[in-house]
Amino acid sequence: MAGWWDIFRSIIYGIVEGITEWLPVSSTGHLILLEEWMPLAQSSEYFSMYLVVIQLGAIMAVVVTYWHRMWPFALQTGPVSTLEQNKPKKRIAVKSEIIVMWLKILVACIPAAVIGVFFDDHIDRLFYNPWVVAAALIIVGIIFILVENWIKGSSPSIVKMEGISWRIAFAIGLFQVISAVFPGVSRSGATIIGGLILGLSRTLAAEFTFYMAVPVMLGASFLKLLTYEGDWNLLNILVLLTGMAVAFLVSLKIIEFLMNYIRRNNFKPFGYYRIALGLLVILFFSFA
Repeated sequence: MAGWWDIFRSIIYGIVEGITEWLPVSSTGHLILLEEWMPLAQSSEYFSMYLVVIQLGAIMAVVVTYWHRMWPFALQTGPVSTLEQNKPKKRIAVKSEIIVMWLKILVACIPAAVIGVFFDDHIDRLFYNPWVVAAALIIVGIIFILVENWIKGSSPSIVKMEGISWRIAFAIGLFQVISAVFPGVSRSGATIIGGLILGLSRTLAAEFTFYMAVPVMLGASFLKLLTYEGDWNLLNILVLLTGMAVAFLVSLKIIEFLMNYIRRNNFKPFGYYRIALGLLVILFFSFA
């Protein structure tokens, strides 16, 4: 019975992950808080791994949604010779602009990758607690509101992926480092704020954030799996796969919702939500 209850809870975790991974409200922060209220009956080591690896489901939603913009190779049919009417020539075409985009994304991921490889365990021990999450929720919420006020009335200087320079890509990566250190900041929130400050449109900042998540979260997930020293059993595997599958399905809808929303609106509501949630967390744990 306990096993089925853990699978049910993993469904809840997957829903929360799918919603909060792409909205700039901090998925890790929400999952840490959810663990306080609805803990999995697993070891702390397993849960630390679970929090990261469940994000693979959300990542697959990005790959499925943006595959046509992310995959740099295409099969093209060439001219048909008169002697081989039934055998059209095919060749692989390389989209150089997508190759360049991925190189820029890798540059943007360097700072977070360095932090993750060398300081991951220290960060887990020092900062994974509700008070840090609450502070990060509130501070980044305020920053979102301030940044939106600052750019109000101005037109973004960069509206296409090709307009993101190597320098700007690396600078956005530095913003991502903040989220890698402090749970509750939100990886998407930090990089979107960085993009807005550096002149990207809201939709481009969000899309670049989605693409950046692919190598970062794949790397983080595989690192967690490689360093996980706990036991594997059928229940552990089912709990993890359930959370990933639910996160994937929910993420598909949330990505569509967010992109439609920010074409007509700004990020202020997310800032207010973060502040309200941060205050709620402080109140809850002050009297718990």
